[in-house]
Amino acid sequence: MATDPLAGERVPTDRLIDVPALRAAFSERRPDPSTATERVSFGTSGHRGSSLEGTFNEPHIRAIARAVGEYRADRGITGPMIVGKDTHALSDPAFDTAVGVLAAMDVELHLDSGSPYTPTPAVSLAVLAANRSGRVGRADGLILTPSHNPPEDGGIKYNPPHGGPAGGDVTAAIEARANELLEAGGETIEQLGPDAVRARPDTRAVDLRRDYVEALGDVVDMAAIAESGVRIGVDPLGGSSVDYWEAIADRWGLDIDVVNTAVDPTFGFMRLDWDGKVRMDCSSPHAMAGLIELKDRYDIAIGLDPDADRHGIVTPLGLMNPNHYLAVAVWYLFEHRPDWGSGAGVGKTLVSSSMIDRVAADQGRRLVEVPVGFKWFVDGLTEGRIAFAGEESAGATLLRRDGTPWTTDKDGIVMGLLAAEITARTGRHPGELYAELADRFGAPVYERIDAPATPGQKAALKALSPESVEADELAGETVVAKLTRAPGNDAPIGGLKVVTKNGWFAARPSGTEDVYKIYAESFRGSDHLARIQEEARAIVAAAFREQGVA
Repeated sequence: MATDPLAGERVPTDRLIDVPALRAAFSERRPDPSTATERVSFGTSGHRGSSLEGTFNEPHIRAIARAVGEYRADRGITGPMIVGKDTHALSDPAFDTAVGVLAAMDVELHLDSGSPYTPTPAVSLAVLAANRSGRVGRADGLILTPSHNPPEDGGIKYNPPHGGPAGGDVTAAIEARANELLEAGGETIEQLGPDAVRARPDTRAVDLRRDYVEALGDVVDMAAIAESGVRIGVDPLGGSSVDYWEAIADRWGLDIDVVNTAVDPTFGFMRLDWDGKVRMDCSSPHAMAGLIELKDRYDIAIGLDPDADRHGIVTPLGLMNPNHYLAVAVWYLFEHRPDWGSGAGVGKTLVSSSMIDRVAADQGRRLVEVPVGFKWFVDGLTEGRIAFAGEESAGATLLRRDGTPWTTDKDGIVMGLLAAEITARTGRHPGELYAELADRFGAPVYERIDAPATPGQKAALKALSPESVEADELAGETVVAKLTRAPGNDAPIGGLKVVTKNGWFAARPSGTEDVYKIYAESFRGSDHLARIQEEARAIVAAAFREQGVA
């Protein structure tokens, strides 16, 4: 797909959203549940949509909040619900709606008093802390965020008592009940107003920012960063971590410069992404162009998406590819975390770089390869079987330095601070260290592309079996694996992965667009990668013909 000519440039006035219109549509527009796109639909990170399109409106949030309240009551979850929000325009009204419904159901609510906005990892940490405290009842969390999505979008995601993203069985139950309520019109859903919510004795102001900042020394060597004097630049990209970084600098004595403190629901300070959209994707060199321009001022610069669960790491060499940084993190952590158990492995999604596989093998660590979605890492992190978990879209978390769980959701703040620790402890920034890994293990070339697909083709791709793929070679190499289930947990991957000694591709249908995604990697260079991609399309096309959906 073609790159927009304004990619990397500041957002033109004519591409800014109309915030009053967006919020008015949230309150006034009534979605039609007989239209598939206007129903509640949970993807890998909750329900997302736009009020202008009838996909994220007040009836959706009332129904989802009611369904979540019923779900937790049915399963005996009687502890506090920790609720956070990011800075998207729809997060405020959605937050008021959600807590209003939950308060009317007599749910104990814990809301952040340290900042108007709460990062996803702070919610995850608070849920785990509450459930370790021994108090009666289990805690869970709800976060109003569409992550890095454009400014016109809203989102809501539920974290059960394990603190991480809800699994498919949980979201399916919530989605089904929410749609029942949506079809009924939601007239019976009671909701308290914001003042009444805050006046309740069971609505408690909790300083989640303080608790999160104070605990950072348990997971990152903050003293080493402070002693080294590493110069750190941070761009929260107008997101929920904006109030956290000054507190981190003050508590731990770090040299941190927050280069952008603006909170603007239009996100007009952003740079346009590759397709000309406003998207707070901290792994995109186009969206991160502003911070990249400042790379020579800092030893490490950090970008975060609006709910701070994703990281972008900028070194004097530029923005790191997320896969490259994950590989460096794996190498460094298993060299510098002596209290991690010998059985603790490395978690990765099956579309993340095979460089991670090679580094993990060199460290003598078991690789746990799972389908796309951070929910697949939760049990391993909770039980200590996975010490580090990362995915190709710049999300990761790790255990505390003593080997106990930190968060079970992605943590962009910690991954940014880890880059500073790596620099402080090794005297080299992560970009330099990746070059050394590439010299040892090879320099892979990685790319994701999209290809058109009909709904029938997308369904066929999900239903593939290894036996339906006849190819025994890929780009001149013998195929060593044909996967439709993840090796790490035997869960369906919703597509196909074909692997050779020096390359692989994975094909998965998009959950929101009429395309399928081809992820591919080669350790033999760009020409070999192009050949893998060409043959990947042919393999998928042959499978479509076999199933009669060509």
